[in-house]
Amino acid sequence: MKAISILGSTGSIGTQTLDVVRNLGNIEVKALSTNKNIDLLEKQIEEFHPKKVAVMDDEKAYELKKRIGSKIEVLKGLEGLCEIAEMDETDTVVTSVVGVIGLIPTFKAIQKKKNIALANKETLVTAGKIIMEEAKKNNVSIYPVDSEHSAIFQCLQGNAHNKISRIILTASGGPFRGKSLKELEMVTVEEALKHPNWEMGAKITIDSATMMNKGLEVIEAKWLFDVELNQIEVLVHPQSIIHSMVEFEDGSIMAQMGEPDMRLPIQYALTYPKRITNNWPRINFRQRNMLSFEEVDLSVFKCLQLAYDALKIGGTMPAVLNAANEVAVDKFLKKEINFLDIAKIIEATMEKHELIKNPSLSDILDVDQWARKIC
Repeated sequence: MKAISILGSTGSIGTQTLDVVRNLGNIEVKALSTNKNIDLLEKQIEEFHPKKVAVMDDEKAYELKKRIGSKIEVLKGLEGLCEIAEMDETDTVVTSVVGVIGLIPTFKAIQKKKNIALANKETLVTAGKIIMEEAKKNNVSIYPVDSEHSAIFQCLQGNAHNKISRIILTASGGPFRGKSLKELEMVTVEEALKHPNWEMGAKITIDSATMMNKGLEVIEAKWLFDVELNQIEVLVHPQSIIHSMVEFEDGSIMAQMGEPDMRLPIQYALTYPKRITNNWPRINFRQRNMLSFEEVDLSVFKCLQLAYDALKIGGTMPAVLNAANEVAVDKFLKKEINFLDIAKIIEATMEKHELIKNPSLSDILDVDQWARKIC
């Protein structure tokens, strides 16, 4: 029986991971965590009986302790998140927290030789080289949970000795596909949060609207699959049926398809290499009778271009990109800036940065804090 910890169990990926656990029936949930949503966490505790839980917010952690008493250990802050990531009782850690906060717990879990079901983009965006080297050193597997990277991972099964020519990351285009810069000047937070195909948390939904989400995935793909930037292509695929593709050196392309449902890549990350039956939606090609593709307009969706630039520059620049994006998206969600200001803030922060070419983990964390102050 697999034993897991879930970092971020009350978020979109975390709750869907628990759906997968319910379906599989052979996974023990040893630990759960939340930022502030202790109401939902308490319900999860009652259902899954974890040994430990972690709450990032100190006050909420104290409140949860008062509610549940001493029957389950309640930890708090980053220290608590790290403790449940390192638990001896687990073999796999699902990292589904949002933001760079997931970097250190993931690193510590790898050092403790835990396999990682990775949904936290920022871990590889900010410290891809360090994380992949540490995983190799500790003989740890990193199973991608993002639908796009899971698709690539699935396409590569049985192809270990075949050379990749090109990775094609598909993007829905978000709620503003086909819009001009002029049309995006006055879009509202509410409009940006209306994704056409996926139900996700607020931050990742805004990232999808700016296409920064795809930029972060490009950086992740470089580290996960050991390819260069010129081997990664982004195509808009509005139907979100093909989740990504791999072209091999002979010109053959393999694609992974499915309905837009995050439970499928989550399940594959937890059951690899096996595929287990479930009752989730299947594609009806009589209804889904058209698959289309478009180029991304980088003059409109500048965040994607900034991600390309950050990866090309390397070093600490992706960490600056990520931190600036987190701050800018938060400001947009609070209605303090306009939609197009997100890219402007990121670009201005990147321009001010003095690059560290071969950073340590400490350098990356320092640069992250520097970038947030600049923003």
